[in-house]
Order: sequence, then structure tokens, then C-alpha cells
Amino acid sequence: MDGLLPLWKERGMTSHDCVFKLRKILHMKKIGHGGTLDPDVDGVLPICLGKATKVIEYLSDAGKVYQGEITLGFSTTTEDKSGEVVESKTVDRLISDEEIDETMKSFIGEITQIPPMYSAVKVNGKRLYEYARNNETVTRPVRKAQIERFERTSDVHWDQEKGLLSWRFEVVCGKGTYVRTLAVDTGKKLGYPAHMSDLTRTASGGMKKEQAITLQQVADYMLAGTFEEHLLPLEAGVARFKRVDISDRVWEKVKNGMRLDYQVFNLAEIPTEEIALFYQDKVVSIYQPNPKEKIN
Repeated sequence: MDGLLPLWKERGMTSHDCVFKLRKILHMKKIGHGGTLDPDVDGVLPICLGKATKVIEYLSDAGKVYQGEITLGFSTTTEDKSGEVVESKTVDRLISDEEIDETMKSFIGEITQIPPMYSAVKVNGKRLYEYARNNETVTRPVRKAQIERFERTSDVHWDQEKGLLSWRFEVVCGKGTYVRTLAVDTGKKLGYPAHMSDLTRTASGGMKKEQAITLQQVADYMLAGTFEEHLLPLEAGVARFKRVDISDRVWEKVKNGMRLDYQVFNLAEIPTEEIALFYQDKVVSIYQPNPKEKIN
């Protein structure tokens, strides 16, 4: 069985848990996922089955869409609501919509982030969450992230009694973005400690919430013999790349692993991004420019 599965990951499970359960339900081992989701986050988890595991990296690189909530008033060790409080400051005023919107707008484009200590980023061969669990300190690397859109999607709620202020948001971002950190940094710009109090991923790897099915539905469809009707073809994993259809002659060269000039594919210039090569309506290879070639 080969194909892409838009899985709806429920809260309380890791991405690895989902893969483990799918192997049992589908009775197959060759399964991988294209983009980790924290246990406290639900949403779209792209799953690759069989030959489709070859496009995992391209799913992971694709943009993602999240909907969530930012709460000002305290920050936590994990930068979300599951961590221990590390700093608090009463929000003693109703921050205007305009001030919040302008602050969020300032994050659009390429930004730098320092990954949270409770993350899987490796430093000196050890993951940050391992340092955090051992109460060890380490210098975290600064990483770049791309924010396409970051908007408030609800009214601002000010809880005067608790000294908290919150609002919901939607963000469209690139690979490696820590939405928890984005929430914390937004609070800092507004002058308050903050955390991400809720998060759902509504799109990932070209797959949307409306397409996703749960583990229970996967099991039900397997029993009914209709599961494969819910799979997307491997080609969906490279839909964001330019498509080039190749001839029989070129296919012979591609399948033999020959190093080919971009002009073989009738391209006017060296491509700056990957090209999806199709033969008889099936994706057969991803063409990448040789980094040693000069790009005009």
C-alpha cells in the first residue's frame, strides 16, 4: 500500500505514537510522518505509506498553518500551558487591538528565534529537552524562520481578576518555526511574559484539516475495506514543485542515475528550486541543480 494519509492527530499523543498505532492497524512497517506535532497540539499530521516515504522531506519542508491562542500574564518552562510558571506580571490594562495587530505584523517576514529548551533541537549531540529535564543549561542556537501571515482572529479578552489577557490567532509559516516561541516573543514586545495557551495545526505539507481522518476512522475504513479511498497519491507530496514531463529517451537516462544538464528537460535556465520529473503521469524523480553550476 502506497500513498499519503492526512491524519488528524489528537491531543495526548506524540507523532511517533500515531505511526506506531498505524503500523498495527494497517499491518505494515514502512510508515513515516512529515512534521512532528507536540502531544498538547492536535491537527494535521502528514503520513507517508510505502513508496510515499520517499517524499517525507518535501512534506516537512512545505508551509504550515496553525490556529491558536496567546495569553499574556505569565510565561512557562515549555512556552505553552503545560509547563511550570517561570515569570508572571499582571496585565493591568486592556491592550488595544491596534497595538496587538501592529506587534504581530512586525513578525511577518524572516525572523530569528531561539528554540525553547523543551524542544528536539540538538546541541552537542544531545536534544535540548534532555538538558532541560536534567536542569542543565546550554547555549541555544539562533535559528531563522519564515512567517507569511500572523493575524489576530478574535476579540481581545482581558480577565482583570486574574490579570491575564488573551486572543486567538492564525499563522502561516515555514519549516522549523516554533509557534510557542512566536507567542512568547509577541508578549515580550508588548511588555509582558506570555505563553501559547492553545494550538491546532490546520494544514501541513499541502494537506488540509478538511481532508484529515482520525486513527479510529482509519481502523473503521480498514474493516470496511475502503481505507485506500482516503489516501492521496504520492504525486500530491510534490505538488508545490514545478512539473516537467519527460520522454521515453530521457526516462532511460533518469532511471539509470545519469547526471543530466537542465537543458535536457527543456528548461531555459538553471532552476533555483527542485523540479518534479513526471513520466507517464507518475512522479519518478526530483531534479535539483548542481550547486557547482553557475546560476545566471
